[in-house]
Amino acid sequence: MSPPSCWKILTRRKTLCLDNENSESDKLGRILNTYDLTALGVGATLGVGVYVLAGHVSKDQAGPSVVLSFLIAATASFLAGLCYAEFGARVPKSGSAYVYSYVCIGEFMAFIIGWNLMLEYIIGSASVSRGLSLYIDTLANDTLKIHFREIAPMEWDFMSSYFDFFAFSMAILLGIALAFGLKKSTMVNNFFTVLNIGIVLFVIVAGAINADISNWSIDPANVSTIYNVGEGGFFPFGFEGTLRGAATCFFGFVGFDCIATTGEEVRNPRKAIPRAILFSLCIIFLAYFGVSTVLTLMWPYYKQDVNAPLPFVFNEIGWSFAKWTVAIGGIIGLVASLFGAMFPQPRIIYAMAQDGLIFHALGEVSPRFKTPVFGTLCAALLTGTMAGIFDLKALVNMLSIGTLMAYTVVAISILILRFSEESIHNSIPSTSKQVYESSNLLKSGNRMTGSAFMKQLFNVSCVRIPSPISTGVVGTLVTLYCLLALTLSLTIYYAKQALYDLEPWALALGGSLLALLLLSLLLMSIQPRETADAPFKVPWVPLVPAISIFVNIYLMLMLDVYTWIRFGIWMAIGLTLYGGYGYRNSYREVLANQMGWTKMKYLH
Repeated sequence: MSPPSCWKILTRRKTLCLDNENSESDKLGRILNTYDLTALGVGATLGVGVYVLAGHVSKDQAGPSVVLSFLIAATASFLAGLCYAEFGARVPKSGSAYVYSYVCIGEFMAFIIGWNLMLEYIIGSASVSRGLSLYIDTLANDTLKIHFREIAPMEWDFMSSYFDFFAFSMAILLGIALAFGLKKSTMVNNFFTVLNIGIVLFVIVAGAINADISNWSIDPANVSTIYNVGEGGFFPFGFEGTLRGAATCFFGFVGFDCIATTGEEVRNPRKAIPRAILFSLCIIFLAYFGVSTVLTLMWPYYKQDVNAPLPFVFNEIGWSFAKWTVAIGGIIGLVASLFGAMFPQPRIIYAMAQDGLIFHALGEVSPRFKTPVFGTLCAALLTGTMAGIFDLKALVNMLSIGTLMAYTVVAISILILRFSEESIHNSIPSTSKQVYESSNLLKSGNRMTGSAFMKQLFNVSCVRIPSPISTGVVGTLVTLYCLLALTLSLTIYYAKQALYDLEPWALALGGSLLALLLLSLLLMSIQPRETADAPFKVPWVPLVPAISIFVNIYLMLMLDVYTWIRFGIWMAIGLTLYGGYGYRNSYREVLANQMGWTKMKYLH
């Protein structure tokens, strides 16, 4: 028997046997509970959004409607969170979206997502570390910047003007804490997160006391021309500005998915992971909504400080004690956010290394510390280096694309999972069992033909149980939907003005694409789906995952061209690694060599 084709190798799926997960996956000690995970998700996310982002978005993009910007961003994140919650309950393994895509789509796409998640967590951690340094430096009148420019200046345009030793050191110290003491570092994170929430509540109460509703209805005629007031009122930069603000505010919700990377370190992952994801998203949104509301009510949006808005506002209204309380809270919140951002890094590296897609040494778990020590320290070193040599703007611009792509693939995986044969994902069979079932399927004569495809497309026979044909139909519809969503997003992006002006050609094009999108969803919804019970399921499938896919694709198109260039460079490095190492050393390839091609053909 000849070796499988390149396509079959790239689409080979990972099979998981979860029946004995408690005995086989205890390499990473199961010590985390729902409270720990919720604190981890809140701590990873509730930092930059509260202490920096709200002031920046209100001043430059949305004005008082920043509260709606956070609501829109929260909605998009909540849709992705539902998809993560279902997968976290079904596949409680380290690796998050990487493992999900490996199980549902295939090895190559899993590598792409895993590589992007590494980019997300490394850049995200570096940006928080650099933001923490800038936040402290602002309170210290740029003392760090002055000294670091004298010690280690850098003259390259695409890098920072100096090497930030403080940001580098913070990343290294937290990496060491994560490598050599998970439980203790988790306890510290829980304490910081509770304290951070307390500071947020203080800000909301103190801000409500000093609120002035007239700041939401400012008349530009009464403001000096030196300020960028826009049109005034609640939407000074129009609803389009609110949407641009939502795209920026999305950065404030990046981080909750770190919960999904802890599957092998949670005592009851099937219940704890979905609960923690939803709890953390609710807490984060309420904090962002409350802080942005009082911030814009206390002080006019056009006078906000973009680097440290909360201490600035309290100083301006004469509450000096509140200024320093919030300043200390900001430091604590950013430290907790840095911990949460760094926590998932070694878990993604561990999962990919265990599968052989990257160097195996990075995934070796210390029997003493129950953590991948070498992988954690390597991730910390890379994070610290990125934080030291790049400025905050460059880091933030590189962050969102990996996150949005991961969210999109998770939503796609949910669609595929729900309409696939139960033998693939319900029992999650062992290798020998899947070989047996797959061979029986091939003998059953259930083959894909043109007529069979068309009959199943409209489900003429009212089939209720998923089959290889219905699974293929759903895969085709999902691919078609993604292409239509991309086309419609491009139409909205480039023909925005024509749509505003109600030009016939733009309305016809947009309406046709929207109709085709809805038709693909309708055809998908009449296909047979799984009947197995799960600890948590996304409601209203396929609508909720489909909306998440569309929103994520649209937000990706809003990223600037330099972000796509950097992304292309990162992907070129990753594809080189996969072609030279991962392609030949993945666990599926090793398994193929052990079993022989005859048996492995049924696993593809």
